Amino acid sequence: MTLPPGTDLTVIHATTLTLDDARPQAEAVLVGGGRVLAAGSREEVRAQAPRARVLDHRDLTLTPGLAEAHIHLVAYGFSLSELNLHGARSVSEVQARVAQRASTLPAGTWIRGGGFLLSELGLGDYPTAALLDEVSPHHPVLLYSRDLHLSWANALALRLSGVTPDTPDPEGGKIVRPLGTLLESASALVTRVMPVPSEAEFLAAARTGADDLAARGYVSAHTMAFEAPEAPRALQTLAARGELPLRIWATLPHARLPHARELGLGLNPGGLFQWGGVKFFADGALGSRTAWLHAPGFADGSGTGMPLDPPELIRELGAEALRLGLTPVTHAIGDRANTEVLDAYDALRPLAAEKGVRLRIEHAQHLRPEDITRFRGLTVSAQPIHLQADGAMIRELLPHLTETSYAFRSLRDAGAVLAFGSDAPVAPPEYRANFAAAMTRVDDTGHRLAPREALTEQDVLWAHTRGPALAAGWDDEGIIRPGARAAFTLWDRVGGNARALML
Repeated sequence: MTLPPGTDLTVIHATTLTLDDARPQAEAVLVGGGRVLAAGSREEVRAQAPRARVLDHRDLTLTPGLAEAHIHLVAYGFSLSELNLHGARSVSEVQARVAQRASTLPAGTWIRGGGFLLSELGLGDYPTAALLDEVSPHHPVLLYSRDLHLSWANALALRLSGVTPDTPDPEGGKIVRPLGTLLESASALVTRVMPVPSEAEFLAAARTGADDLAARGYVSAHTMAFEAPEAPRALQTLAARGELPLRIWATLPHARLPHARELGLGLNPGGLFQWGGVKFFADGALGSRTAWLHAPGFADGSGTGMPLDPPELIRELGAEALRLGLTPVTHAIGDRANTEVLDAYDALRPLAAEKGVRLRIEHAQHLRPEDITRFRGLTVSAQPIHLQADGAMIRELLPHLTETSYAFRSLRDAGAVLAFGSDAPVAPPEYRANFAAAMTRVDDTGHRLAPREALTEQDVLWAHTRGPALAAGWDDEGIIRPGARAAFTLWDRVGGNARALML
């Protein structure tokens, strides 16, 4: 590639895994103008640029930059200052953390937090408001389960929201009686009366989330919908100011698609922020018992879950998204949800091929064996870290699907493109946990879930680099070859400590 005269050139010396089949390994990489110019032996690269500055990292491993393929980035930024309930092992532990937070705040101040799992709290039923009232009668409280598909409110929060035992269930949601738990869209009954963060607070949360990812070694992220419109706007502001440390691929909720049409919104490659997808939700989640299942459903008798966006809507608005050059992106966790989305996507495949867009399913956690081959050519955006907490629940609630839950190897072999992330703030954006879970299949109880679905270290590296790039339509990322973006991750060992390197 031709560079302007005077372009600074840099040679990186490192054990390099390029993920380029034409030359899988190299000793040195030549970079200039933000692009890879060459990769090869130290002698070959030095001969092309004898006066280039040299960064000597021969004791480290250089790979394409890490990507976080599924995160709610601004919500994650906010979550870093909210009440953290990850690891809580009982209701009394949640109560203690809420009481401690309440003791530091004036009466009437909202307490928001999340990260608990019903199973880890030892609950066989949904929690009630009374349990929170015991420790926080004067502060409205809203706590989200780890999967964000269930919230737990106290009586004051419900009273301020106007929710009573007679309030009808909203579309796509359920108010559990006795009061306290809100499923899916019912949580919005409370969030709509909570104080709205200011523009400055959204901007600060966006910066916090992005900086946190960059510090972990990530160079790009796919931020999902399920956030206020101010969230992507804050990321766009950072990009316009030159303050965004990551390349962002963003999705918008399907409800905002008419707005996208009015603006003529389509792909806008070239900058660090790009609108790329339109998000749908086919169902809820395992821990909240809202994942949509084929019969027999949950083994505890709690039913077959909760369908959300109907397949016909996914087909109709998915086609509209494709005509705008945007990727349909659908959350599907239960086996029935995945079957229905695959059916909808079969109708969209011809248009997707015409537009050069790869259809995408988020999570694809629990599958019927006969559906796995149908994922050929699709992106499966998965989160191995969730296997660690879910393993025990899968054995208890979905024993008939244990061998086809988190079916990474089978999906890869079927021709799906794997793209790994965390779903933060559902789980921390911790790539080490993804490597461990995908390679060992060991859950938090020490048991292995479907060990035949284990991946190799190289597989996981690909799914955290090249896979997300292909999912976003970025042929210039997730690979080290001439013309690629000069965005790398340096490791003491792959899957170990990492830091980003962007030139």
